[in-house]
Amino acid sequence: MQELEKQFHIHCTPGDVGRYCILPGDPGRVPAIAALFDDAKEVAYNREFRVWTGYLLGEKVTACSTGIGGPSAAIAMEELHKCGADTFLRTGTCGGIDLSVQSGDIVVATGAVRYEHTSLEYAPPEFPAVGNLDAVNALVDAAKGLGFPVHAGVVQSKDSFYGQHSPDASPVSYELHQKWEAWKRLGVKASEMETAALYVVAAALGVRCGACFHVIWNQERESAGLDQKMSTDTSAAVRVAVEALKRLIVRDKEEGL
Repeated sequence: MQELEKQFHIHCTPGDVGRYCILPGDPGRVPAIAALFDDAKEVAYNREFRVWTGYLLGEKVTACSTGIGGPSAAIAMEELHKCGADTFLRTGTCGGIDLSVQSGDIVVATGAVRYEHTSLEYAPPEFPAVGNLDAVNALVDAAKGLGFPVHAGVVQSKDSFYGQHSPDASPVSYELHQKWEAWKRLGVKASEMETAALYVVAAALGVRCGACFHVIWNQERESAGLDQKMSTDTSAAVRVAVEALKRLIVRDKEEGL
């Protein structure tokens, strides 16, 4: 491929981004994340990729939106890595599966079910999608330190939003229902659309990645007749990601990394 002055999709060069990155899906969330940085400014905005860079504890940090799903999330990680990034924290939304997971809670993904296809272009299906231990622990510790209810465990990553929410409309509804029952019996915490791809791409690139989510709704709690209210305020998950990034920065400085 022709060498470009800027990365093809995110329109950034190495000086535009920091080593540490937060990856929301929605471009609209990027300024809210950057508001928690010092001296932050927008450095690029192309397609679904909105990029702001600032500082935390004196270290350059970046927030870059990825859009929806594994393909665009993988592009963002690859291109940010080419610009010098090596630590990624995904912050987003999810739907609960395990009955203990309630709207408004935080879920931290220790690993992900690879029920998507982006990761297959980076690793064979036998390879697990697991988070970096330091990144995952930083997210769990940050959530606890901020006083938020947190669940750490496996999430399911899918390619189709409506395959979960309207499975009966699909010609392969029989498979969708069977797999969903398997996730429930295996104790999967929640469903989302990017983590499996990001964790496998991170392994392929040799970088660190962790992921945390704000729970909007739990359809299994609804089916069980349990009380819940829809929660759309994602600020808690954003705060968890920023606090976790601070913890990683401090740890890296202490260890000379």
